[in-house]
Amino acid sequence: MIIVLICIIAALLFIPFLGRVHLFDWDEINFAECSREMIKLDDYSRIYVNFKPFWEKPPMFFWMQTVAMKCFGYTEFAARLPNAICGIVTLVVLFLCGQQVYDRKFGTYWALAYAGSLFPNMYFKSGLIDPWFNLFIFLSLYYFILYHWKRNGFDHVRLKKDPVTYAAWAGIFMGLAVLTKGQVALMIFLLVLGVYLIYNRFKIYFNWLHALLFLVVAAVITCSWYGYETMKNGPWFITEFLKYQYRLFSTHDAGQKGFFGYHYIVILIGCFPASVFAIPAFFRMRYSSRYDKDFKMWMVMLFWVVTVLFTIVQSRIIHYSSMAWFPVTFLAAYTFYKWENKEAAYKKYAGVITAILGILISIVLISVTVIALNIKKLIPYVHDQFAQGNMEADVHWNGWEGTAGALMLVTVILGLWWLKKRAFSRAAWTFFGGTALVIFFAAALIVPKVERYSQGAAIDFLIQRQGEDCYVTTLGYWSYAPFFYAQKEKPTNPNSYEEWWLLRGDIDKPTYFISKVDRVEEYTKDNPSLKELYRKNGFVFLKRMPAK
Repeated sequence: MIIVLICIIAALLFIPFLGRVHLFDWDEINFAECSREMIKLDDYSRIYVNFKPFWEKPPMFFWMQTVAMKCFGYTEFAARLPNAICGIVTLVVLFLCGQQVYDRKFGTYWALAYAGSLFPNMYFKSGLIDPWFNLFIFLSLYYFILYHWKRNGFDHVRLKKDPVTYAAWAGIFMGLAVLTKGQVALMIFLLVLGVYLIYNRFKIYFNWLHALLFLVVAAVITCSWYGYETMKNGPWFITEFLKYQYRLFSTHDAGQKGFFGYHYIVILIGCFPASVFAIPAFFRMRYSSRYDKDFKMWMVMLFWVVTVLFTIVQSRIIHYSSMAWFPVTFLAAYTFYKWENKEAAYKKYAGVITAILGILISIVLISVTVIALNIKKLIPYVHDQFAQGNMEADVHWNGWEGTAGALMLVTVILGLWWLKKRAFSRAAWTFFGGTALVIFFAAALIVPKVERYSQGAAIDFLIQRQGEDCYVTTLGYWSYAPFFYAQKEKPTNPNSYEEWWLLRGDIDKPTYFISKVDRVEEYTKDNPSLKELYRKNGFVFLKRMPAK
């Protein structure tokens, strides 16, 4: 019954409003377009974008999106539905894992902490790859831990399967992880195992044949695509994919350099409030059993491996360290569990940090509404021409959007009150349940209106081009939106990929261009055949007709 209840609550948290806001450039639209082109080309073994091979990602997540798109069309809802389902599955998995390792109360805390923290909750409303990728890595590591316990006789009476079964399941989920986003999944897994080996004073805690079984099973799952793709089309695609993976680690890909402590700040704020309550669990607490201590150590090691690894990686993007959300939410649940069972002393600094961050977040959310209500008055004080145009968007705000910020403030005050009374269970439900509702209201009231400023006018223009026999592209900036939102068909003229040809060549159909107000002149001054249609919200829309 409790699993059914978790599914219902998770569905109510993650499914509503999936289609309320357009997909965001770049990643959301990029991935949705890959899935759309899979269907258009009827080719499910190779990924394409703009009808050219796209070697940056394996196909697992795109297969999920194609199923959703075949059911619900090429829509935002379909593109994001796989992750909403992942959210439901993840909360059930965390409950079951917490229940198996500890008890039902711990499982509830863990699922609650994940559902009620900012970014972990928000990503289940997105069309990004990472939620499924992270879940598969976590399940692979979890089953390997169970394998280790079963093989080495840990005092856990609920492990009814043999070690071979646990090792095989670990391999299955690792194979799925690699199929979802690549070999970095295996890298994370092996690094965690290596750190544990050092912690274990180099005592081998696994059977080499079982390790081989794990690798063989993972390889079989992985080769269902890697092997087929290589046999069908040769090694070029896989080679380019591996080069891209290397480039992510060695260069500032996509211009995302960031600063050295980037991921720790992202986790502290983005995983609030779990991030704050996880801090006490990093320190020594009284352990109730051997597996209690061991599982906590695995989670701490997972946190440090992920954060150190992606601090070393040159590209710094928010979701790169999202795998750390699993150990962070575990440690937050662990803190509340130990506090309630009187196995650890309450740490006042946790309440102080929670108050500071919670109030700041509530101020930011309320400020968004206040600024939006007065945004036209602020335009003269902004010196960026494109930003000025964005701010001119006709978006209606009525003040109720500040509800999310007010609810955040109430959540923090009430949660701190329960902490003061040492009512830790009620505090956990207040902090995490309240934050989940904050995100729910923000997704419904704030995000769609903010999106209208950033890209709404451009998306509207592209949607109007659907079904029209024309070319559509951007000038002066890159976007995947023209492919997905104009519902681009496979080009029959290879020249259409060339910007110079669209601007000055002998085009064979009407061509539309989207540029920005601060970049358009460098194109119009040298291309007199461009006719400006109109300007809106910082974007400039142009058209060029073929010569008669």
